Amino acid sequence: MSTIVVGGERLALLPEKAAFLPDHGTLLIADAHVGKSASFRRLGIPVPGGTTTETLTALDTLVERVGARRIVFLGDLLHSAHAHAAPAMAAFVGWRRLHPELDLTLVRGNHDDRAGDPPARLGIVTVDEPLRLGGLWLCHHPVARAGGYVLGGHRHPCVTLSGRAFDRLRLPCFWFARGVGVLPAFGAFTGMHPIGAVPGDRIFVVADRQVDEVWPARPRAAARR
Repeated sequence: MSTIVVGGERLALLPEKAAFLPDHGTLLIADAHVGKSASFRRLGIPVPGGTTTETLTALDTLVERVGARRIVFLGDLLHSAHAHAAPAMAAFVGWRRLHPELDLTLVRGNHDDRAGDPPARLGIVTVDEPLRLGGLWLCHHPVARAGGYVLGGHRHPCVTLSGRAFDRLRLPCFWFARGVGVLPAFGAFTGMHPIGAVPGDRIFVVADRQVDEVWPARPRAAARR
């Protein structure tokens, strides 16, 4: 876990591809895309099942570990209208029954516009972006706004790291630019897209159950003589 300060707020970057605001007891989840695999199979595309359960299990672990009182979903909670059908929605409803005390808020994203708001039985408050929290604007689309630092998703950011043996590895990342930060996609069945970082940005990759800053590059320790 790495902790940074943006918009005057402490933000813990978690290896589960989520972020936590300890001073607000709030867990931030971007791009869960619940029901995506079911949507693909309904279109006749053979993809693995069980990804909704995997996503909800990861959410379970996070809530318990950080002691979150609230979750704000930064858009694209449901992948499509097909996510309202069983078994994806049944799994989500079952998860919600295990966490009745949690305050859940969804900042609508582009997929939510097509999927429709979550059913009332999930007890999720839905709002349009931006949502104000302290010195932050919580959004889906990572677009700078006056009066606060924007945290969003939508981009599914990743970077490619190269090794000495010419091997290459794509890793999800947190990307913090001037005025805007982008969280990695949380869902178990989501793609990734390379980012276009510029000098002054900060990038934290998720790998081996930890979060490490890779840009700006850390200075190497001086060689012993």
